[in-house]
Amino acid sequence: MASLAEKRIEEAEEVAPADPMARPEELRLLEALLFASAEPVDQATLAKRMPDGVDVKAALAQLQAEYAPRGVNLVRVANKWTFRTAGDLSWLMTRESTETRRLSRAAIEVLAIIAYHQPVTRAEIEEIRGVVTSKGTLDVLLETGWIRPRGRRKTPGRPLTFGTTDGFLSQFSLEALGDLPGLEELKGTGLLDSRLPTGFSVPSPSDDAALREDEEPLEPGDTLELLLAPGAELEPRTSDAGSGDDAGSEEKGE
Repeated sequence: MASLAEKRIEEAEEVAPADPMARPEELRLLEALLFASAEPVDQATLAKRMPDGVDVKAALAQLQAEYAPRGVNLVRVANKWTFRTAGDLSWLMTRESTETRRLSRAAIEVLAIIAYHQPVTRAEIEEIRGVVTSKGTLDVLLETGWIRPRGRRKTPGRPLTFGTTDGFLSQFSLEALGDLPGLEELKGTGLLDSRLPTGFSVPSPSDDAALREDEEPLEPGDTLELLLAPGAELEPRTSDAGSGDDAGSEEKGE
């Protein structure tokens, strides 16, 4: 009677070795080329690296089918082939992070003017600041969601009027616009010079979202004017000798 060890040896000998030809060699070659490439590869480039007579198109289709249920898929991007993480597993590669971005001095000034003087037009902002306001500065504030277009002023040219949003109140922990600091509070914090011109006052901002008598409602297509300018910066880029901030860059605006 055969021992247990002998039976195991006999069973091992009965297992047929894997057939090396069961999977075409060209699939292994394609895998190696695609894994080694840092960028997607087109079919013509792959064909040059493969042995003569290989149907690269059919081999790619077969390889794509093999990888379809796996965590890595063979996909075609712009008529080129590459391995990518399966779409339903992309969440594994996602990482959420909060990026703190600092507004430029010009953007802060414009935001403060809009908050206290709303509804206000770009021309009125420029009159208060004394410098031209670039579209990029308004774009940054629109991107933050702290200001919004309210309507159009009933004056020649029908300029847009701007106001703050609920996002502005949330960002600065304000229950209402009336909670913004007044004249004495601003002087007490050092944000205003104690020697102010006679008659200087700080406006009392209003929470009224209704259009004023001198405003008209926005029309379809008006928001096209508010498309973000490419490369809008948050940080100051240049300084202006007259204003001491980045107003110099604004004067080169629109």
